[in-house]
Amino acid sequence: MNFYARNRRWSDHYLPEIKHIVGRHLLREAPDVLDWHQATDLMLFSARDTRIAARVRRPGYAERYPFEITIRSESAGGAETELSKIVNGKGDWMFYGHAGADGHHLSRWWLIDLCAFRAALIRQATNGYPIRCGDKRNPDGTAFKWFDIRSFPPEPRLVVASSL
Repeated sequence: MNFYARNRRWSDHYLPEIKHIVGRHLLREAPDVLDWHQATDLMLFSARDTRIAARVRRPGYAERYPFEITIRSESAGGAETELSKIVNGKGDWMFYGHAGADGHHLSRWWLIDLCAFRAALIRQATNGYPIRCGDKRNPDGTAFKWFDIRSFPPEPRLVVASSL
């Protein structure tokens, strides 16, 4: 089994918990007038598809890097990376979680607005807004860009929701 398939199988274990968490943020209570006249109690916050990336880090990283998110910036096989896709406008939100020590549940997570992420990167590129970030290279030929979420501008808001 290749590296991607093994990692995907591991992270997919967390998808039911991720769907439960994200779902709470996609539904809103309907205004009374819709309830009265259109039998509507809940509404999706958006009328269009919302594309959500999901990343789960292995146990132990939450304690070592409590406010850091990492996004793959280089793949060993040369495939387009998550960072490239996000920078090029793909994805609306990103669920970023840390596996707990038990290996079955998430210990810490953030729901990131990727439009706010892109806006911050544009600010950094155009006027030097000081986002704390760096690069990490792995022995398998992959590379990641890390970002300290505390260093992003206050508006537009980067973090939609979190476990903190």
